[in-house]
Amino acid sequence: MTDEIRLAFAHPSERAEASSQAPCDRISLRDYVVEVEIGAFQQERGKMQRVRFNIVVEVTPNSGPIDDDVDRILSYDKVTEAIAIELEAERINLLETLAARVAERILVQPQAERVFVRIEKLDRGPFALGVEIVRSKDGTTTGGQDHVEAPHPRVVYLSNAAITSTYLKGWIDQLVARDAPLIVCVGADDVAAPQVDNALAQRRIDLLAIEQNAWRLAAHDARLMVVGTRTELDWAMKNGQTCIWAPSKIVLDAVDGPAAGPRDAVALVAWFAQQMQAKELLVIGGDVPQSDVPVRAHAADEATL
Repeated sequence: MTDEIRLAFAHPSERAEASSQAPCDRISLRDYVVEVEIGAFQQERGKMQRVRFNIVVEVTPNSGPIDDDVDRILSYDKVTEAIAIELEAERINLLETLAARVAERILVQPQAERVFVRIEKLDRGPFALGVEIVRSKDGTTTGGQDHVEAPHPRVVYLSNAAITSTYLKGWIDQLVARDAPLIVCVGADDVAAPQVDNALAQRRIDLLAIEQNAWRLAAHDARLMVVGTRTELDWAMKNGQTCIWAPSKIVLDAVDGPAAGPRDAVALVAWFAQQMQAKELLVIGGDVPQSDVPVRAHAADEATL
């Protein structure tokens, strides 16, 4: 077996050492196994499976004595914490997505320069299925990128009366001109969605009814883009794009999902505003929900917000 092939299947610590251009310190996490719901296939939903992490972080060598002080090193806890935070944020379909997010979070640490992440599913058969990525802080050789915190948006709920109001364009003009990215949310149309006996199917039908209404709203204004994933929302906010939230993916993938169902649209939007750490929730033409986010109500028949 050639060294190249051997290293392809070696532990990330060996790969890190073999590919290093300069002397560096490394910390490693080996065979860290957690149970999580993950996977793109329908049969993986609602089921926990074991996932194994092997991570090596190349760190900037300390210029002075450590003095046995944990605050002067990159602690192993930061590595396991990065895994926990990403697993708790939302349900993830792809190991590639999880690996990239864990690597990005680790590279936020000042000492971290390059990270090797290997993740494997252990319960899909009599074998391990996995991915391995390399990311660096400078991004010159591996495509890594610095962490940029997503901005805090203003979330606006529009009732059906607000959607059909003659003031709609004026409201959007006012909101787009303000000091925060804008995410617009709606409920279902007044026409009742189909009813079925299966609770999971009904939940999806009700979420799709909201998304149909989102597209209905988008047809009124070319500035509005229907968006359904957290990644797309973060990109849109950083790039000045106004979004309408399509809730299915975020709601269904949430680790700690909303207590409110899709039929209680205002409460569902309040949950979403909290997930997005919104600076404000503005409800136009609806009841004021309970929320940890500051909430403001506005009548659907008043022009000025």
